[in-house]
Amino acid sequence: MAETITMPKLGFDMAEGTLVRWVRNEGENINKGDVLAEIETDKATVEVESSAGGVVRKLLVDAGAIVPIGAPIAIIGSADEKIDESKAVSTQPSTKAEIAPPTLPKAAPVVQSIVAPQTSPVKASPLAKKIARDAQVDLSHIQGTGPGGRIVRKDIEDILSAGPTTGPANVPAYQPTIQAAPTDETIGMTKLRQAIARRMAESKATIPHFYVSHEYKMDAVMILRKQLNEYLPDNEKLSVNDFIVKAVALALRDFPNLNASFAGDKVIRHGAINVGVAVSVENGLLTVVSRNTDQQPLRQISAEVKRMAVGARGGKVKPDDIEGSTFSISNLGMYDVENFVAIINPPEAAILAVGSAKEVPVAEGGEIKIGWRMKATVSVDHRVSDGAEAAQFMQSLAKYLEEPLRLLV
Repeated sequence: MAETITMPKLGFDMAEGTLVRWVRNEGENINKGDVLAEIETDKATVEVESSAGGVVRKLLVDAGAIVPIGAPIAIIGSADEKIDESKAVSTQPSTKAEIAPPTLPKAAPVVQSIVAPQTSPVKASPLAKKIARDAQVDLSHIQGTGPGGRIVRKDIEDILSAGPTTGPANVPAYQPTIQAAPTDETIGMTKLRQAIARRMAESKATIPHFYVSHEYKMDAVMILRKQLNEYLPDNEKLSVNDFIVKAVALALRDFPNLNASFAGDKVIRHGAINVGVAVSVENGLLTVVSRNTDQQPLRQISAEVKRMAVGARGGKVKPDDIEGSTFSISNLGMYDVENFVAIINPPEAAILAVGSAKEVPVAEGGEIKIGWRMKATVSVDHRVSDGAEAAQFMQSLAKYLEEPLRLLV
């Protein structure tokens, strides 16, 4: 029996998605679980798998269409099955989003010199700005062909295909001038940046945060990591963050209130421990999700987080890679950050902010010596938990980080 595929909800606050491209065309065979389409959300471009197997009988929306969640987008059925399209007709949205083209090679800076430099903020689509930035094209000298003179993708592609030019002989090529001071710049916010702004503002405005900090002895982790990495190839070497992710997951077993979500008049304690790891991407960050982290071996956690981080930075992830975390970690240790506090990622109840592991002077047994120390701060929803419980969680985390062999058994 034919099955209608609908625009999936890929985030608890997602209202619509842009169908970037169809991976399978009409008439092609598809198995359940195969990638059917790529959909752009506020966060990333996500590969959406088919929930049915058979033949792609009908694609109901065009590539580039912005589609509300739950709206039908395709029909999957058998090759000779009669399809009643009237039950699954999707009205084509009038708004179209630009489709991301293949990565373009960098070109020498090019301009249309027949257009005078603009003095007002450049009006260009986010995609056009990205392509222009990658190809080193100066947008201030391009006349857009979009609505209201807006620069769109095609304008940039036309410039790149034409190659460097100085324009007509009577018009000199553009020569940059040195200004005494840069002028103000108005930058449009990407969908990802808008989503981050919306969610973080909501989090700080509606969630009563409190914070508990702890300093951890990291000597044993640093020694064990060095020993283990001697047996691993370069692309599989363990990071300090891998140890932290596994330690957090094990500590959460004893503190279900921190592996939870606030839901009005009740608290939902999640059975699975899915640790989200914040990954820096262009113009923002994404949280990739390690599932059932407490049950996964350290090496597998490391491999999965690396794989998902590469996908996030490349702009393509699977829905399961970025949704469903029950507790998050934000680690800025690689930026030589001593300590910081993080904003809770709703609907979660807590997030751990991790600073750098550093060699510092420490006092032990009446003597000063050099030791590895790392500071971390947990932000907690006070509607769900209290200071004493958060402090006990941080102590439990110390047990795993200061005796890291516990992470291997």
